[in-house]
Amino acid sequence: MTAELSFPRQHARTQRYTLGVPKAFTVAPDGSRVVYLRSASGTDRRTGVWSVDVASGEHRQLFDPLAGAEELSAQERARRERSREQAAGVVGYATDGEVRVAAFALSGRLHALDLLTGENRELATATPVIDPRPDPTGRHIAYVANGELRVVGLAGGEDRALASPEGEQITWGLAEFIAAEEMSRSRGYWWSPDGMHLLAARVDNSPVQRWYIADPANPGTVPAEVGYPAAGTPNAEVGVSVLGLDGSRVDVDWDRDAHPYLASVHWSTGGAPLLAVQSRDQRSMLVLAVNTASGKTTVLHEETDERWVEILPGVPAWTRDGKLLRITAREGAYRLVIGDEEVTGPELQVRSVSAIGAQDVLIRASESDPTQVHVYSVGAQGVRRLTEAPGVHSLARGGDVTVHVETGMDHFGSRVSVLRGGERVAGIDSLAETPSITPNVRLLTAGERGLRCALLLPTGHTTGKLPVLLDPYGGPHAQRVMSARNAYVASQWLADQGFAVLVVDGRGTPGRGPDWDRAIHLDFAGATLDDQVDALHAVAAEHPFLDLDRVGIRGWSYGGYLSALAVLRRPDVFRAGIAGAPVTDWRLYDTHYTERYLGHPQERPEVYDANSLISDAAKLRSELMIIHGLADDNVVAAHTLRLSSALLAAGRPHTVLPLSGVTHMTPQEQVAENLLLLQVDFLKRALG
Repeated sequence: MTAELSFPRQHARTQRYTLGVPKAFTVAPDGSRVVYLRSASGTDRRTGVWSVDVASGEHRQLFDPLAGAEELSAQERARRERSREQAAGVVGYATDGEVRVAAFALSGRLHALDLLTGENRELATATPVIDPRPDPTGRHIAYVANGELRVVGLAGGEDRALASPEGEQITWGLAEFIAAEEMSRSRGYWWSPDGMHLLAARVDNSPVQRWYIADPANPGTVPAEVGYPAAGTPNAEVGVSVLGLDGSRVDVDWDRDAHPYLASVHWSTGGAPLLAVQSRDQRSMLVLAVNTASGKTTVLHEETDERWVEILPGVPAWTRDGKLLRITAREGAYRLVIGDEEVTGPELQVRSVSAIGAQDVLIRASESDPTQVHVYSVGAQGVRRLTEAPGVHSLARGGDVTVHVETGMDHFGSRVSVLRGGERVAGIDSLAETPSITPNVRLLTAGERGLRCALLLPTGHTTGKLPVLLDPYGGPHAQRVMSARNAYVASQWLADQGFAVLVVDGRGTPGRGPDWDRAIHLDFAGATLDDQVDALHAVAAEHPFLDLDRVGIRGWSYGGYLSALAVLRRPDVFRAGIAGAPVTDWRLYDTHYTERYLGHPQERPEVYDANSLISDAAKLRSELMIIHGLADDNVVAAHTLRLSSALLAAGRPHTVLPLSGVTHMTPQEQVAENLLLLQVDFLKRALG
């Protein structure tokens, strides 16, 4: 990068400093090698496959994707949109049990990479290939093409279909939209430990209503047809079958009318395959054990909640000795349960299960400070914290080797260490660019609810009143206030334009337990907006240079909804708002997310009215800029267009910035750069 390059351009070109960062670590079970993905530099979008030899510390690039445009199928583009993946090259891979072979798709073609020699082979298969995965023994690779779940022998055996769709709207082996977008389930099939069978999801999308995403800038282009299950409308019908390599098929039986959502699947040597299935209202989740011979299921556990049961990563699962592993919400804490024993107490908020070993289970959890996430070992010795430095930590493990990823406030980016028996034996360098600015962050606790906040001031600021810019996400499943320096780089640049920038995590954001999460039940508009206002006033009381007569707010997605909500309902506080890709009518957002928090729209129409924005249009007294990608298939552009129409009908001036060809992400470099510049220009004019 050159010194002349502006921060907005650098921020966009490096995809928010994520390019060049090592990720997707897999440790061989004998602890000999670590496989990972990384691009060649902080501006290179093409991700390759790397490995490090633990004994020697030697790094090798095993596969370097060739330069040139990739050819992505519509289904692959949709998968990447669901996972918010903006990189190119090898964006994901899967290995056999011994981590000797990796499978990945590149431009829709199947590659098998020998992780010992580095030899790469492109296998002749049906195309376009999606989500290839070797079986645990390394004899076969399964993949999806054109809705079929197929399998090919790694040594050159027959490429054949194990299951084929019976209609245009049916797929095998893929996650449906709602699972990938809202349940963090990005896959639709799972190998048996012996590599002879697969559990496969059969998805029938025919009940789902069809929406059409047009490209107004190119009127000759046929609109893209998508199945979008909006709140209150039918979902895809999801079933599961056991498919044998011998051509057999056994359908798995459970009451899909009562529990239609397939939340997660686990198949290991610890026991029978496990399914976690949810009711439509998400107040009940069953853990089912599958008899693979008959397809019958047995209920091992039912988790219930009067509001909703949270889906958490890594559970349910079996321990190595056959005990059921789950996380339950009880008495203000997410607790790890092994068998029938709660092994963590109220002092921890368990966020996920990271690894299951022979002697212990690794979990990620927060203690009293939700801005920090640490790794804990849970075993015969009790609960022991493995990470000490303040920050956000994660681990990957194989044998006695772990990969420790650490981010903190005292350094940019992530530090990756390879540990054997707790001792550092190697490091994995990040090639990410260093931001051209350094955030000066004050982490604060504000108000009677102890709201976690980050305050950023212009570099070198000493005296004088500053206009205030709130920069939240503010909704479920995403934290902005974390003990990680990189989280605040863009906020610091905004501060350097002359603002005091305040980032607030209110009720509903993760890390503070089930009661905090559920405080937004039926009340997005009240709880999340009140917390932004309360934090603003509490911080200003301690920092009187914050000018409460000049307050703006900006955000994207839920943050965009919150920004529009703020200027519509609290014009006494907010003089300007920038709403990026905002939800404006929750009846237009998807089933699993929206019904979890607001209920079913036919049963609670008043809740949807109270939490949506269209009827508030006449209240606008402040400056409002709305930004929306016209190709967005998550928060569709209809949200912005309906609000803008209502504002126009009410005679309320506002600004709409449509982004042609842009989805819910903004990966285009010039678009991302200029969005920052235009937002600052708008805020300076609106706040004076």
